[in-house]
Amino acid sequence: MSVLKAPPKQPKNATLQIRVDEELKRKLDKYAEFLDSTAAYVISEALKLVFNKDAEFKEWLESQATNGKKSVALEPLLTVESAKELSVPVVRPAQSTWQRTVSIMVILLKASLYVRR
Repeated sequence: MSVLKAPPKQPKNATLQIRVDEELKRKLDKYAEFLDSTAAYVISEALKLVFNKDAEFKEWLESQATNGKKSVALEPLLTVESAKELSVPVVRPAQSTWQRTVSIMVILLKASLYVRR
C-alpha cells in the first residue's frame, strides 16, 4: 500500500461562452474576488445550486430518462456535452433549457450579491 493517496480525478471541463450586462460581470468578478476564486468557479457553483434546488428541472430530467433517453445524474453537474447528447428540447417556446438555466443563475447571483451587502 502506498504512503500517499492518489490525487482525486478532476472532472472534465467544457467551455461555455455567455453574454451578461457589464454590471453583472463586475459583480461576478467582485464575488469571485471575495471568495478568492475565479468567475468560472462562481458560475459553476451557481449552476450546481440551481440544478440541485430546482425540483421542476429534476422532475423534467427524470422524465427525459424514463422516455428512453440517456439518463443523466445531477452529480456531477450537467455539462454542455451531455446536454447535446440528450438533444435537450426547448422548455418554453422562447427559451431553451440553457437560456432558462442562465437566467435563473443570473437571478441567484444577483440575489446572493445583494444579501452580502
